Amino acid sequence: MRLRALLDTDALGLRLLGGEDELDRPVRGVMTTDLRDPSRYLSGGELVLTGLAWRRGAADSEPFVRILVQAGVAALAAGEAELGDVPEDLVVACARHRLPLFAVHESVAFATITEHVVRQVSGERAGDLAAVVDRHRRMMTSGPAGGGPDVVLDLLGSDLDLRAWVLSPTGRLVAGPKAAGPAPSAEVCARLAGEHLAAVRGGRRGPYRVAVGGLGPTYSLFPVRGGGRPPEGAGDARAGVLSEWLLVVEADAGDWADERLDLLQGVTQLIAVERDRRNAARTVRRRLAQEVLELVQTGAAPAEIAARLRVAAPVLLPGLGAAPHWQVVVARVEWADGEVSSGPAAQALLEEILADPSAPGPEAADRIAVAHSDDEAVALVPLPAVSSEHDGSEAGLVADALLAAVREPLSAGLDGDGRLTLGVSAPVHSAEGLRGALEEARHARRVAAARPGRVCAAGHQELASHVLLLPFVPDDVRRAFTARLLDPLRDYDRRHRAELIPTLEAFLDCDGSWTRCASRLHLHVNTLRYRVGRIEQLTSRDLSRLEDKLDFFLALRMS
Repeated sequence: MRLRALLDTDALGLRLLGGEDELDRPVRGVMTTDLRDPSRYLSGGELVLTGLAWRRGAADSEPFVRILVQAGVAALAAGEAELGDVPEDLVVACARHRLPLFAVHESVAFATITEHVVRQVSGERAGDLAAVVDRHRRMMTSGPAGGGPDVVLDLLGSDLDLRAWVLSPTGRLVAGPKAAGPAPSAEVCARLAGEHLAAVRGGRRGPYRVAVGGLGPTYSLFPVRGGGRPPEGAGDARAGVLSEWLLVVEADAGDWADERLDLLQGVTQLIAVERDRRNAARTVRRRLAQEVLELVQTGAAPAEIAARLRVAAPVLLPGLGAAPHWQVVVARVEWADGEVSSGPAAQALLEEILADPSAPGPEAADRIAVAHSDDEAVALVPLPAVSSEHDGSEAGLVADALLAAVREPLSAGLDGDGRLTLGVSAPVHSAEGLRGALEEARHARRVAAARPGRVCAAGHQELASHVLLLPFVPDDVRRAFTARLLDPLRDYDRRHRAELIPTLEAFLDCDGSWTRCASRLHLHVNTLRYRVGRIEQLTSRDLSRLEDKLDFFLALRMS
């Protein structure tokens, strides 16, 4: 806005005292001060409001005005509430330095002027920025010349004072402004992604507002949609949610004007273009994984599989120089109705889960090849070759660690009718081992599927344990076995609030140690002995016998 526009608004109560020739100066902000030297808080273009408390005598006006002019302010407005008429020495100093000077009527609060200027300046900036966003979107649609979403996020920060970031559905940082300070922590990002997925699944309209912590900031979450063709597998709304990015703005959009909301929607459309480009770039890697998977499943000769791996290795690990080891990860998304093909949704999620969370940007998953069939996704993960000095333990992906950062948001996105289960093979050193690794990963996924929870994983280490057998026990056998051992305890707990089931779990976890178990449960040892005796009485079992301990352990695992 221009200074001249301030005089056209009677409600502001401004009267021009000098600087008529400078009224076409632009106003970029407003600041109220009574400091003798406010230069550290000025960036140029402000309308400075002052109550003149800094002025102790006529000699103070000249240095004060000189400081304002050196800082590049647009104009000075002096209030008449305290001293009456604006002092003549201030009028003279402003005229000498060609600084426009206004008098503010005593009936007008500085807050009124501030609100008016901020509203006008923000509206104009939003309009200018909307044009930039639209031009940038067209550039990105036709090619990469726009520079990616980081550029527009920088503009949101510089022109509208909005800090914003782009997150994947698992909470991984995809893009952010370069000059806006640190992004939210990984924990906050995971929570925001979870809130976003839960809101979309619940049918709420965006933007979604989330307050983090009692004194933390409020964030507004904008779904990223409509950047061209929908992500693969998004024909069902549930699968589409799991592949959707989100724009996170550190501000409360609840009282925003429609123009500003429209601007942010334009930014999400620009980001959607980038997401579609990322999906297109993964086509080669997906095709490589699909070809290897088909060769492995059809029993192709190891030499043929090895030849295909030699093609894949330079794409997935450029410059490695040596043939890597490989690990196989199998994922499956299961819906309660069982009617939706979950392969595409599992593929999109597996690509995000396997991405390096410490490497921001859409390229973080560029070295992962994920194929999918009708009901599962299979990832071929390259690992650097283990050195000859290795101590014998296998490096590579660990099942639980893969889900540590994504369990919270994905549980929110799947809540109600979906589950994600994951299985991880051991590293293999040659093409001959891939078929076994695929079967191993599938077995591990079935072990994970037998566990409670929306998001579960199991690794190859667990396949040498009793847990390998549990997924293959028929459901009717499970129910009969657990009911015979645990139903008497559950009934007793329900009637007497005795907590026999938690006591049994703790006793087995402590390997039958009375002192450790009593300490964990904060009980006297005699109280613990009474509870264990009641368990034995109700079940006709003896917890000093290994066989009975094992039966209870398996019953708890299968319940």
